[in-house]
Order: sequence, then structure tokens, then C-alpha cells
Amino acid sequence: MDNTSKLFDLGSMRCRSTFRGHSDSVNSISFLPYSNVIATCSADKSIMLWDIRTGLSVQSLLGHVNAINCVTFDLCGELLASCDAYGVVKIWDVRRGGVEAGHWDYEPHPVNSVSFDASGACLAVSSNDGTVKMLEVEKGVATELSGHDDGVQAALFSRDGDMLISASSDSTVKVWS
Repeated sequence: MDNTSKLFDLGSMRCRSTFRGHSDSVNSISFLPYSNVIATCSADKSIMLWDIRTGLSVQSLLGHVNAINCVTFDLCGELLASCDAYGVVKIWDVRRGGVEAGHWDYEPHPVNSVSFDASGACLAVSSNDGTVKMLEVEKGVATELSGHDDGVQAALFSRDGDMLISASSDSTVKVWS
């Protein structure tokens, strides 16, 4: 692995930029809505924000002590969520320069992905314990959705927010409403 991320032009199918800076595998990438910024996370325990016009890193967020599995922005671009291989979920306030705004520990089970609903008020946390935690970001309270027989790899909200879909290592996909 070369520990990079690449931006492709879909019209020409060519690589526009290569982002170098992580010292281990890059595990996830997310666009900051309505901007020229992306976030990448890595097994090197860091999150990097990049300006896609210049290809330069504009900020690094540090605070995880294990490999980071996923990073995602809320739709408003105010918050960034990340999760790691030991079950730690963090919320970062992008408006305040990436200050840590929340921290939840679901150890010892790795958290595989995080996904905001359209309002940014709820975060779906996909866990290796076979559950999806529905985290109310402002209150810090989580409701657990159980039903998978193995680790949940991903969960995403529908655009209208009425449903959540989850995918598991048990070879199932579940729709929650």
C-alpha cells in the first residue's frame, strides 16, 4: 500500500491529485459539503483535512490512540465524526478548528463506520458486536439496534431520514424504519 488518497476526474477517468501525508493505510475519505475540502483517516491514528485545489493538507486532527476506520461529515459541514478499531467514536467541531466536541467509548468492539442523518442530530455507529448504535449527538444518548449475527460493517440513512440500512458480516442487509 502507498498510504495515499487520489482524486479522479470522472470525465477523463484520470487522476487529478494524489494526497500524501499518512504513514499507514488510508481507511476512509469524506467530502466536506459545499467546499473544496476532504477528510481522510488512517491506521496511523490521524485525520487529515485536504484542500483538493492545491493537494495540500490544511489540518491534522489527533486524538485517537488506535487505527481510525471511518470519517464522515454531517450535511451542514459543521461536524466531523470518526471511529476507531477499539470502539472509540469522536465528534470534531469543524467550525472551531477541529476541536474535539464529543467522545464515546464502545470498547472492546471495533466500530467500523459512522454516518450522520440529514439533520446531523443522529449518528449511526456500526459495531463489530453486531449492533448499530443510534447516537443522539447533542445528548450523548445511544439507542441500540440488534438483529445481526455478526459485525455490522456499515449503516446509512435514507435521504429523507425515515430509514436506516445496515450491512453485516453475517451476509445480511437490514432495513430499519
